[in-house]
Amino acid sequence: MPEMNKASRLGVEPLGKLLLRFSIPAITGMVVNALYNIVDRIWVGRGVNEIALGGLSLVMPVMTIFMAFAMLFGIGAANMISMRLGQGRKADAENALNHCFFLLIGAGIVLMIVGIIFIEPILSLMGAEEGSQALDYAGRYFRIILYGSVFGLLSFGFSHCTRAQGFPAVTMVSMIIGAGMNMILDPIFIIVFGWGVEGAAWATIISQFVSAIWILSFCFGKKAVIRLVPRTFRPSFRIVFDIMTFGISQFLLQTVMSLVQLLFNQSMGWYGPETLGPGGGDIALSGLNIGMSVVMFILMPIFGINQAAQPILGYNYGAKKFDRVRHALLLAIAGATFLCVAGFILGEFFPDYLILLFAPAGDPERLSPALLGFAPRVMRIMMVMLPVNGFQIVATNFFVVTGRPKTSIFLSMLRQFIALIPCILVFGRLWGLWGVIAAMPVADGFSFLCTGTMIFFELKKLKKTEARSGLRET
Repeated sequence: MPEMNKASRLGVEPLGKLLLRFSIPAITGMVVNALYNIVDRIWVGRGVNEIALGGLSLVMPVMTIFMAFAMLFGIGAANMISMRLGQGRKADAENALNHCFFLLIGAGIVLMIVGIIFIEPILSLMGAEEGSQALDYAGRYFRIILYGSVFGLLSFGFSHCTRAQGFPAVTMVSMIIGAGMNMILDPIFIIVFGWGVEGAAWATIISQFVSAIWILSFCFGKKAVIRLVPRTFRPSFRIVFDIMTFGISQFLLQTVMSLVQLLFNQSMGWYGPETLGPGGGDIALSGLNIGMSVVMFILMPIFGINQAAQPILGYNYGAKKFDRVRHALLLAIAGATFLCVAGFILGEFFPDYLILLFAPAGDPERLSPALLGFAPRVMRIMMVMLPVNGFQIVATNFFVVTGRPKTSIFLSMLRQFIALIPCILVFGRLWGLWGVIAAMPVADGFSFLCTGTMIFFELKKLKKTEARSGLRET
């Protein structure tokens, strides 16, 4: 069937060409998706003030939890779809897609209701100084974001499912539409209409709504390899369990990332005033927000390569083409490492230029001297171990697509929980604010050594399996 050729090409086309074709739209999509939050921060910094920028940082741990549920069901279903298509089980792949649709809607509604009811206690835990202006900005922004929870989960979660079918360009267009609209609406709502942080929130949820409509229209259409047909949906706890098993690694990674963001925010409130003086907590939050935004933007192409490799690795592993699995993994690691090194050079040598993006009207004179001194140093410290982050991301996901989520969970937790959180707590007590910042590269280095050891032995094992199977390709 013609529509199945889109998926079956994953097992026959040259890997370099295949990974490049999948990576370009995936990278574009992830970079564009990162612009949702980064553009909000840029325009809030330019159109409101640097304290409002810190307010958006306070909301990030909660929004990361929302993203975790989109990944739990979206990436989980995508991994299941690619493997089932590789095994020739199209009906099972369609069933996974239907389940993903209702799981994302249900999660979005629950998160919205819980957020609206408990918004004040949630924000009170986010780590701002007592009486902080940043906390007020965070509440005004988050109240509106909650109403678009379902749209955000659907647009991001389903993007993985279309890519798993062999349509990365559809995912790319969906993200471009959403982020492009956000970039247009942000300056209009924030500056022209004078809505401030509320304008940034409205721009985000309207953009996510349009993006969700686009990607769902494709999934309902005839061009898809597997179509979304809600009327044929028959709930199965077994399928839900399988989807969650495939997606649990990324879910836990995002959840722990949220806890880390929360701990960072609280640490800025604890150590900021004693290092930067009165109001130092808000300054530290703003500087951290700028640094995190730049790092996130650099890592988005890496996540794009990772997502592009996912259907290729999953399909070929399901089809027992282990030689292609091994070579695709090495190609993905090489590409991710190259981009990380480029980002490292940019952040280490030109941080002052990157910070100008967040200055009111692009004028550094309108930023406080404390922030101008703090933010570049933060950025340089955060990026010390950036060159090895690409390997860590791709290698961790490899164990998911080969059906070993427990190993992937351990590797995901290694940096974000096992190494990073203790480093934040211990280094903060020893060296204050700068110790907290230094915890990031230390945790990166430790995780790289552990993951590198595991992937080395895994590649040797895969090569032996490949030799025994007699399926080596020439």
